[in-house]
Amino acid sequence: MDGKKRADIRSGLSVGIVLKEDQSTGYITYGVVRDILTKSPTHPHGIKVRLMSREVGRVKEIVR
Repeated sequence: MDGKKRADIRSGLSVGIVLKEDQSTGYITYGVVRDILTKSPTHPHGIKVRLMSREVGRVKEIVR
């Protein structure tokens, strides 16, 4: 799953996100979802989340 659908993401899930400052490089930061910040059911660039580490970014991959 690529993290574009809100229904696929829940608190406690391990994900890879791209932080705002890393958008140009595409560097992925891994962590556990604390909060889901995007309200719409889908987003073309990924659902925005806050990790347990308080970092905010868009989900690019869901870690299994």
